[in-house]
Amino acid sequence: MRVLLIGANGYLGRFVADRLLADPAVQLTALGRGDDADVRFDLATGSPGALTRFLDAVHPGVVVNCAGATRGGARELTRHNTVAVATVCEALRRSGCGARLVQIGCSSEYGPSQPGSSTAEDAVPRPGGPYGVSKLAATELVLGSGLDAVVLRVFSPVGPGTPAGSPLGRLAEALRRAMQSGDAELKLGGLGAQRDFIDVRDVARAVHAASLSAAQGVINIGSGRAVRLRDAAAILARVAGYGGALHELDAPPGPLRPAIGHPRPDPDHAAPVAYPYPDGCGSWQQADVRTARDRLGWRPRINLEESLADIWMEAACRI
Repeated sequence: MRVLLIGANGYLGRFVADRLLADPAVQLTALGRGDDADVRFDLATGSPGALTRFLDAVHPGVVVNCAGATRGGARELTRHNTVAVATVCEALRRSGCGARLVQIGCSSEYGPSQPGSSTAEDAVPRPGGPYGVSKLAATELVLGSGLDAVVLRVFSPVGPGTPAGSPLGRLAEALRRAMQSGDAELKLGGLGAQRDFIDVRDVARAVHAASLSAAQGVINIGSGRAVRLRDAAAILARVAGYGGALHELDAPPGPLRPAIGHPRPDPDHAAPVAYPYPDGCGSWQQADVRTARDRLGWRPRINLEESLADIWMEAACRI
């Protein structure tokens, strides 16, 4: 099976590439903006016609799209998350390769959920920010394309390679600094959010399974369990061997101490922001993962403690 992987150098894409390369039946070609891609192509600026010619030459059986942007303004997010996917869909429609499309979506497309609930694929999406809006638009383009396609809505990915700017990445860095300086207390804020964390290697397994399946539509990829950030912080402190106390700030922290999981407050505006969570998902998210089990034969295997231990290992080695 020839697979074209778009975004192989991204956080998720690296693990998807490793998983696909481990399958002797897969012949992998990587397409991306970096010099180390097999083929250099920028989806946000390249034409569908150019991509169509490449698809007709390579003739993949599956196209996996892990490319996209998680940060930036609305214009940049739209360009990399929506326009880019429109280019992929149009190129696949024009091409004679007949490839299956596996698109990586995200839980931010759903927006805030009712505390205690599990979000299933038939929930009405109400994204709470430009990132979720741009990803939801991409999902709608894929679903309306008429292609053989599936969208994997990935909840909160964790594990090795977790970006340093993510909530758990910042938390690991704060712990490293506290241990390095011998601080007996670590003050943190913004730990009340509850998220469904899923290891990136389990996400890669889901992508592999989706590539081989005939499943279409939207499929949630998560652990099926919401975990409060303060509980994740306690686990991370334990695996790090931090003997000090974790003190959660009651009030929003000042400009010099941004909260874990919260944007830096604007000192010129005392009123709270409408969405105090950068992902636009409110205080709670938990996936209903029965569809992934039933249609992909997939279940998460890696527990949160192992994921956090890998995050800490990378942070501890950082100079």
